[in-house]
Amino acid sequence: MRVIVVGSGKLLYYLSRQFASKGYEVSLILSDGAEARMLSRRVKALVLHGNGSDPHMLEEAGVRRADVVVALTSKDQDNLAVCQIAHKMFQVPRTVALVNDPQNEEVFRKLGVSVAFSSTQIIARILEERTGFEDIANLIPLAEGRVTVSEVALRAEAPAADKALRDLTLPVGALVGGIIRDGNVIVPRGDTCLRGGDRLILISSPDCYDRVLKLLTGEED
Repeated sequence: MRVIVVGSGKLLYYLSRQFASKGYEVSLILSDGAEARMLSRRVKALVLHGNGSDPHMLEEAGVRRADVVVALTSKDQDNLAVCQIAHKMFQVPRTVALVNDPQNEEVFRKLGVSVAFSSTQIIARILEERTGFEDIANLIPLAEGRVTVSEVALRAEAPAADKALRDLTLPVGALVGGIIRDGNVIVPRGDTCLRGGDRLILISSPDCYDRVLKLLTGEED
């Protein structure tokens, strides 16, 4: 696999080192000359000093043969430009961008970035799961964030406890895909009654996640 990484800092260093250890062909583009010289001695990669959003620099890095271009700069507009140039000018099949401002995450996706990730959102989600919402675990975004799968514990006093699924008016875009009960997995039907102590496999779109969580547990994310 041919990977081009544009950016700077420890994240770029550790990623490039991991890619190289897997046998990937790696090219790095850094705007800082001193950092570029240092990495050229420490990482098995082609290291270039320049502007990663410059098409000529991307060509020098081998963008015409690249499978993935990763943009990790501190400026969202630069990361977006790198990904759009790689995809639209050079038909790179997959682009990945760091989104420094979480509000830009959806914009990046709409503008064609294959994967846009916000470290702020990731850290916030981990903190929410582990500190304030012990009954919610394994929150996994799928389909580029359009679907969420989570495991939710149902307490005995929860609104949905002792009710059949058909009696719960779940929002459109949400369903209980499975129930873990006494170590067994149950594929629920409409007449399946939920019990306190059940762990529910909840599948939902992000826009209705809070509503279905409140309906089932009485809590909001």
